[in-house]
Amino acid sequence: MRVKQKQLAETAWGQRLLRWVNLRPEESDRTFSMFFFYTVTSIGLLWMEASTVALFLDRYGANSLPWIYVIGAGIASGLGLMYSWMQRVFPLRKVIVIIGFLMALPLLLFWFGLQWPVLAAITVFGMRLWLEAIYTLNDLNASITANQLFNIREIKRAFPLISSGVLVADVVSGFALPVLVALLGLPNVILVACVFMTLGACVLFYLSRTYRSFFPDTPQSRGEGRSHFRNRRIQGPLQRYVMLLFGFFIMLQVLFLLVDFQYLSQLELNLSGGSIASFLGLFSGVLGIFELTTQWFASSRTIEQVGVFRSAMLLPAAIAFTAASSFIALWVGPLFFFLIVILMKFLDELLRYTLVASISPVLFQPLPESISGRVQSVVRGIAEPISTGFTGLGILFVIWVCRHVFPNLSARDLQAFQGWIFVGVTLIAAMMWFGIVYWLRSGYVDLLVLSAERGELGTSDINPRSLKRAVSETLEKPGTDEHKRSCLEMLSQLYPQDVGEVLAHLLPKLSPTLQRQGLEAMLLHPSPLYIEPVRSLLTLGPPPDVLALVLRYIWLTEAEPDIQQLRSYLHPEMDPIVRGTAAAMMLRRGNPIQKAEATNVLRRMLTHKRERERMTGCLALGEALYLQALRIHIPKLLQDESLRVRCALLEAIAATQLREYYPSLIQGLHYPSTRDAAMRALVRLGNEVLPLLIEQAQDMHKPELIRMQAWSAIGQIGTLEAIEALVQYVILSWGNERRNVLRVLLKLPKHQTAIAEDLLGRKQVEDLIDQELQFLGEIYAVLLDLAPEHIQGREAELLQRSLHDMQSDTLERLFLLLRFLYPSGAVQAAAFNLQSHSRANVARGLEILDNTLDLGRKRSLLIILDRRSTLEKLQSLSDLVTYEPMTPSDRLRYLVDRQHFLSDWGLACCFHLAYRARWSIPAEQTLACLSHPIGFVREAVLSYLSMASPRTLREILPMMTNDPNRLVAHQVARLMQEMGISAPGAHPPSTPRNPAPEQSDNTLQFRPI
Repeated sequence: MRVKQKQLAETAWGQRLLRWVNLRPEESDRTFSMFFFYTVTSIGLLWMEASTVALFLDRYGANSLPWIYVIGAGIASGLGLMYSWMQRVFPLRKVIVIIGFLMALPLLLFWFGLQWPVLAAITVFGMRLWLEAIYTLNDLNASITANQLFNIREIKRAFPLISSGVLVADVVSGFALPVLVALLGLPNVILVACVFMTLGACVLFYLSRTYRSFFPDTPQSRGEGRSHFRNRRIQGPLQRYVMLLFGFFIMLQVLFLLVDFQYLSQLELNLSGGSIASFLGLFSGVLGIFELTTQWFASSRTIEQVGVFRSAMLLPAAIAFTAASSFIALWVGPLFFFLIVILMKFLDELLRYTLVASISPVLFQPLPESISGRVQSVVRGIAEPISTGFTGLGILFVIWVCRHVFPNLSARDLQAFQGWIFVGVTLIAAMMWFGIVYWLRSGYVDLLVLSAERGELGTSDINPRSLKRAVSETLEKPGTDEHKRSCLEMLSQLYPQDVGEVLAHLLPKLSPTLQRQGLEAMLLHPSPLYIEPVRSLLTLGPPPDVLALVLRYIWLTEAEPDIQQLRSYLHPEMDPIVRGTAAAMMLRRGNPIQKAEATNVLRRMLTHKRERERMTGCLALGEALYLQALRIHIPKLLQDESLRVRCALLEAIAATQLREYYPSLIQGLHYPSTRDAAMRALVRLGNEVLPLLIEQAQDMHKPELIRMQAWSAIGQIGTLEAIEALVQYVILSWGNERRNVLRVLLKLPKHQTAIAEDLLGRKQVEDLIDQELQFLGEIYAVLLDLAPEHIQGREAELLQRSLHDMQSDTLERLFLLLRFLYPSGAVQAAAFNLQSHSRANVARGLEILDNTLDLGRKRSLLIILDRRSTLEKLQSLSDLVTYEPMTPSDRLRYLVDRQHFLSDWGLACCFHLAYRARWSIPAEQTLACLSHPIGFVREAVLSYLSMASPRTLREILPMMTNDPNRLVAHQVARLMQEMGISAPGAHPPSTPRNPAPEQSDNTLQFRPI
């Protein structure tokens, strides 16, 4: 079977068939096998049902049916519990086969029982009860098996076809049953039904063996499922979702019984016995045609186009609309009411056994695998039968009340009055179900996201008073400094303005390390209220670093400080950090004489031979408001041999706002050794250095890392002007530049990201998404026209790889843009799953996006992210990109013409391929690329010109002898030598006149390491 289906999928006719039923070739074997199982099993069930009903009515009559409903609901619930229990004892692949044979084997016993008149009565009653039970087992078995064989995206396409097996079985069994009864007799039809149901169980055995890897090998033990779904933080969403699942299937069954009861009541009220049978036959035939057509050609497409939950809302919406419309019959007449109830039954059957039947297994996909089967067996195997029993009791109660409240009404009038009551109840139930579907959608997306990521603690989850009290208690109790340091860091990050309130009275009790950390946090928001607790540390003889912080806190906070007290800390024997801090405080708040004294102290420190003296002197400069005569030492200190001295000086430049040295801060970004210090200094200056940073970030001749550091500094500045600059560049930039700036914007604090979202606006973000999708379409067109079957060779392969890399980069930018419109956690979880090699994870990622996005291009985006062919992806973008096949050479020229959108390596690959294939590229584009900021692009263009236009190359080479890129300079020298061109006065290529900016820049008076 599997080989034949594979051969079918590979034929042209087979491909068309799969497109008609909206299937993929890799899904066909599993889908058609499940369809065959469901069809033959349903045929056996329908033959058993027809035979059983006929035998039961002949022996017991219709008045005994209510007992069957009540007892059958109990048996079905018990079997549902048994199904759940069996999953804990046997592997799931064995459970589905055992249940398949268990459904069929009792039919053989029933056939033997019918042969003995003494046992016939008991056998017929048992058959009717077993019929109620095995319908539940069959649906449960099919649903659980499908959930194992298909992932969350595949099941949307496959299950509509699988579930149509029962519709095909209706047609086949209906036409075949009269022939079987005439040939074999009614009791023997049970034996034929047993054979067909056994055949269905054999198909399940084939599936469990062929696709063994799709099923877990071990039973679901009670201790299983200790995944992150079990932890306390996400237990709530899981529980809510399971409860909503219960509500969904309970209301599904309740509405079915209410509609069916009204339908049969109206038939009894308006038609006679013979007419009822004829009408039922006609109604079933017409309905069956509509159901098959809908299920085969519309259900999966509807679910993919409008989504799972909008499709699920169609049934309650249709029932609510028809129920509300029926009240018009109060004025029109009873015939209109009859027609409305018929329409309600038609819509209920049509949507229930097509859309809802296809959706039902999907609803269990977000559940953890460890509990999915168990929850499904409980919901479908217990909740539905119980709701059937309670709904039946409710109907009987309403009938009993109506008879006792209105005893004088005729039977016909009483039945009509009951009809109006049940229509009202149906309307209320449909609206309740509609609401359950709405809430189920929210829980569905939440669980999908939680399955891919874990949430992080936010300030909204913390009570400030409780946190302060807990930190205070932790610091007072014995414990490790590491634990206490973590508490201090959390407090200073969440509530920096309240650190003094918590720490002031605790400072004397803390270790020196914690004292230093606490004072640094308090200095960010100093307050006169805590001067005395801080001053008390002076009596404890603290270490120099703590003493320096104490002095700084006191003399910055006091309204009228006694500067004379600082003189004792200026002696040479004092630690440099204490001496430097005291001198800086005197420079800030002293009189002219005291400032002169402090200046002399700092001058000696800045010119001292010891590195620590110079470093602490530079740190002290940052605490002084004015450098005065100390400015003359800055140029020499910028060239200091000590890295720590230079880093300290960068921070001092920012603290004292020395504008003439701002270029040195920019230059500090170029070197890893000073990058962090330069970044802190630039962020501290804020808007004042924005023009310099923007100029640096937009200079395409600078290395990408340096431009990225400049954008990062702009983002950390975080002012409105900085955010506006970032947003504007997102709109104007392309490729890696746009990606880098988007990352910077998304790393901003939430309130700043919200400002960026407002500045961008939804329309602008959607336009940027369309722009990225359009570029993807251009890439797909190139991949089709430059496919391996059209052009081969190493250069062609390199270009194809670069195009795939550009595709990945574009998708990354798309996800970054989506985070401005939708919850960041959901988008990141989808992106994480889509990067997986597992088909199930990819499907989960697509499902998150399908239920999160509301873009006009959502369908195109999902097709692109799915594992579709390049042609299918391009066709999904047909409204953005018009594809006309080109020859490989024309497509390459078309690609180079859009060089600004290409990656640097992709552009270089274009010229390498043109060189190897000897294709021409327009001179304008070629010469423009000679001024490209990236060296290997210029190198590729020179190689191409050596083949395409040696005459032009001869004119260009002398102008490129001093190229800043060493490889290009070497190439120029080699080509000039080969072509016999001399370059008088040119420097050797090994020592280019203008070195790369990342190596040195003597204009900025800064010594690199």
